Amino acid sequence: MKLFLLTFAAALALASAGRFDYRTLQLPRVTVEETPEGRIVNGYPATEGKAPYIVGLLLRTDGSNGAAVGAGSIISNDWVLTAAHCLTTDSIDIHYGSNWGWKGAFSHNVRRDNFISHHDHDIGLIRTPWVDFNNLVNKVALPSFNEEHDRFTDTWAVACGWGGMDNGDLAEWLQCIDVQIISNSECSQAYGSVSDQDMCTRMSDGKSACGGDSGGPLVTHDNPRLVGVITFGSATCHNGPSGYTRTTDYLGWIRDHTGISY
Repeated sequence: MKLFLLTFAAALALASAGRFDYRTLQLPRVTVEETPEGRIVNGYPATEGKAPYIVGLLLRTDGSNGAAVGAGSIISNDWVLTAAHCLTTDSIDIHYGSNWGWKGAFSHNVRRDNFISHHDHDIGLIRTPWVDFNNLVNKVALPSFNEEHDRFTDTWAVACGWGGMDNGDLAEWLQCIDVQIISNSECSQAYGSVSDQDMCTRMSDGKSACGGDSGGPLVTHDNPRLVGVITFGSATCHNGPSGYTRTTDYLGWIRDHTGISY
């Protein structure tokens, strides 16, 4: 299998540098004809329907038979939330309704004129064709505006994705990890500094998001809501916290573009 597994966004210093092209370059790439194998770092296989809100993304460039790999979260029948660095491509195949990331129940190809990226932070939206919900395809709630200033420190959450992997490959079956949100001051001990709009989860037992998980969800265990979008991690995926964009800081931005609010 021809697989180009590149490093996850490793240096937080880069996160403040203009747009997010460097992260796109570091997304794993696969040939469209072949399917990745492997697992998220020290995750567990998700049961069918555990995360009906997650979608697998193949990020396509016109004229190429390759694609970069990412993820997103369904937030309504016609909107997906992801990372902005996943949206610097010509089109995206969105795969719905299965724990097999690139063998979903169905898929839609969406062109870049349906992408909306935040102007200075790593969060983005994809306008999609209308999707009906069922037990395998459904939305995840956003935090309410009453939680806009909640940092969720010490809260337990679940992150899922089809990214890398202890064995050097990407996951074919959805993998999840249960992780605890930490303060930004604790996260800064690993990365030097993080912005107020970033959120981190503590690495324990080697559990981490990794390349290919970009854009995927961090959802609270209790009263499930989407509190983070996976955006960065350590270079090796083994020696530092996983990083996310805080959705609470962008509730107004999401509402203004989609009409979605709680």
